[in-house]
Amino acid sequence: MSVGATPNLDATLARRLVDTQFPRWAGLPLRLHDPAGSDHVIYRLGDELAVRLPRHDGAIGQARKEAEWLPRLAPHLPLAVPVPVEVGEPDLGYPWPWAVSRWLNGEVATVEALSGSHEAAEALAEFLQALHRFDAEPTGVAAPLSTRDAATRSAIAEVPFDQVRTTELWNAALAAPQQDPVWRHGDFHTGNLLTTEGRLSAVIDFGEFGVGDPALDLIIAFTLLSAGTRATFRAALGVDDATWTRGRGWALATGLNAYVHHAAVNPRVAEQTTRQITQALAD
Repeated sequence: MSVGATPNLDATLARRLVDTQFPRWAGLPLRLHDPAGSDHVIYRLGDELAVRLPRHDGAIGQARKEAEWLPRLAPHLPLAVPVPVEVGEPDLGYPWPWAVSRWLNGEVATVEALSGSHEAAEALAEFLQALHRFDAEPTGVAAPLSTRDAATRSAIAEVPFDQVRTTELWNAALAAPQQDPVWRHGDFHTGNLLTTEGRLSAVIDFGEFGVGDPALDLIIAFTLLSAGTRATFRAALGVDDATWTRGRGWALATGLNAYVHHAAVNPRVAEQTTRQITQALAD
């Protein structure tokens, strides 16, 4: 299989992988979960388990990363996170490690449900405070915001947003003082938050978990919250002006990147990234 190629994933392959490597679950029903993630095909295995199979080689390290780190991280966090159960091995023509985890009940967080919730804003801040205080030996530091400079300036020139304002924000974010790197989620957006009975209950998908600029996790303030709840979130989190400005920069850079590559063919991405960019510019 060539680099970047996508294996042929279907229920037959998933069933054979489970039954071959973990025969104790051979009798459990397996059904495709919809919607699946962009990085994994997800199957429910019985009522209590989930099988996650990477779609592409950019996600192949996640199974072992989560198995190593989530049991250490979970006791320090105020919201539930996935509980790894097993890591499957490449087999039967499938080329990558895959995971079996405990199923987390809940609904994916939405702007409609939570953008006006000050309780949710405070819960998000509490989670990030705990996560960013996690004390463990670093395994390498992720790239800083400045590595996005060329791509972001190119995107600014292409998209239908105010180029003066976007350039001003981007320049300010790059100029903002850095702080010591901390452990961060790395992909903290609405699709990775679960709610139960209208309240935040879990954070999922730690594929980008690692050490880096904590401001990256502030993107959630611009993808999920509104002006009022964003103020609550910022006050509860207690970040300084430099970190907040870098957070706006991360929201701008990632929003522009997604808009350039996907908005023309995906109306949902166009709507989400437009909101993300305009909220970052407004605050």
